Amino acid sequence: MIKPVILWTDALVFLLVGIVVVFAFYARRHEHLRAPWREVVRGRIAVASLVVLAFYTLTGLLDSVHYRKALPMQDGQVEVQYGGEVFSLLDALLGDVGSQVEKTYSAPFAYTLYTRETVVDENGVQKRIFPRLKYGGAHLDDPATQRGADIAARSLAALWQALAFMLVLTLLLSLWLAGRWRLSPARALRRLLRGDSDVPWRTALFTIFLFALLAALIVNLASAWHVLGTDKVGKDVLYQTLKSVRTGLVIGTLTTLIMLPFAVTLGMMAGYFRGWVDDVIQYLYTTLNSIPGVLLIAASVLMMQVYMDTHPELFETMAERADLRLLFLCLILGITSWTGLCRLLRGETLKLRELDYVQAANAFGVARRVILVRHLLPNLMHLVLIAVVIDFSGLVLAEAVLSYVGVGVDPTTMSWGNMINRARLEMAREPMVWWSLLAAFSFMFTLVLAANLFSDAVRDAFDPRLRR
Repeated sequence: MIKPVILWTDALVFLLVGIVVVFAFYARRHEHLRAPWREVVRGRIAVASLVVLAFYTLTGLLDSVHYRKALPMQDGQVEVQYGGEVFSLLDALLGDVGSQVEKTYSAPFAYTLYTRETVVDENGVQKRIFPRLKYGGAHLDDPATQRGADIAARSLAALWQALAFMLVLTLLLSLWLAGRWRLSPARALRRLLRGDSDVPWRTALFTIFLFALLAALIVNLASAWHVLGTDKVGKDVLYQTLKSVRTGLVIGTLTTLIMLPFAVTLGMMAGYFRGWVDDVIQYLYTTLNSIPGVLLIAASVLMMQVYMDTHPELFETMAERADLRLLFLCLILGITSWTGLCRLLRGETLKLRELDYVQAANAFGVARRVILVRHLLPNLMHLVLIAVVIDFSGLVLAEAVLSYVGVGVDPTTMSWGNMINRARLEMAREPMVWWSLLAAFSFMFTLVLAANLFSDAVRDAFDPRLRR
């Protein structure tokens, strides 16, 4: 028996997903919105980046469905009691990976600890050895000779699983395309494999295959080995890295959504109305820019921390406490990061308001609200979209910096910033522990690179000056 747990960030994440779905259905019925997105999905790099972002998003959504497990019933107990630890669907899919805790550091695919320990053998002689791990390679009698064959066998099984999945997916896709192209399934499949279509389906299928293979490798290998090693307290690094995906996505998306209304509304008003409205808005964002961002964020987060420390009765679990700090951090980042886009939109609006079609709308007495929404906003959307994705990338990276100075997410929250913060001390020890930093860097780099490449394609498709 489980008890669903809805955190604040969970509700906002699924609200955002709902908004995206509604917008997708709305865009399908309007050709002026369908045409730019049709251009986006015709590029190979854009499609590959979209698949990468989709897999990151799927991981974040799976980690956003939380619940608490029921405790075992005791004699005479009537009411069901639930544990204080909060789990997610991602935890259920990963199985026991999160609970397989070793004593301390271990390297990727190792079967012993990373450092020697002094032990006493059956003869009372002290020896310095590398002790066996409790979980990593524990299923093998002689890991020194059997490790390579076991990893190869599990990797081969993962390859066959990924190939079987891709075969089914390719057949289903060919059947769907056969209906759209009005061809037989065999001819549609041949056309799909040749790449003879406007949408680069082959690129999408190849990218999906890579992620399907990665998921199969995680499922097959993580249950028996610590694929990316363990940290100082023996926790699996791969598990922490996957759990950090949600934190990065929440900070990037929710902060951007908080920032957008301020930037778009105030930027357009300042550029279109000018006069005292422009002066007030300029004074507002100039004053906000004069305050050091890190100090403002630090002061706000510390005030929130004091409030949570003095009101512990408001939180049933540690997850709720950490989630509120994460939400407050997104709020503060959103309030302090809208000024750059606002200044950019103000300058572009000052130029657009002097164009003939805007002047004609003014001459015919069109309402100012209509001019802002129907004439100016569509010609500013390319700037908004490219700024949103760039800010998303910057916010994902900023979380690492804020966690480094101690004003980021809660220390109990798994995030790439906390991993990098702990890794700076691990890199200075002897022998050096490098896998935590490499894991956090690789996952963060892939997400940010895909977001930036996709933003370039969106910018080219939505910019009226570049549209053919």
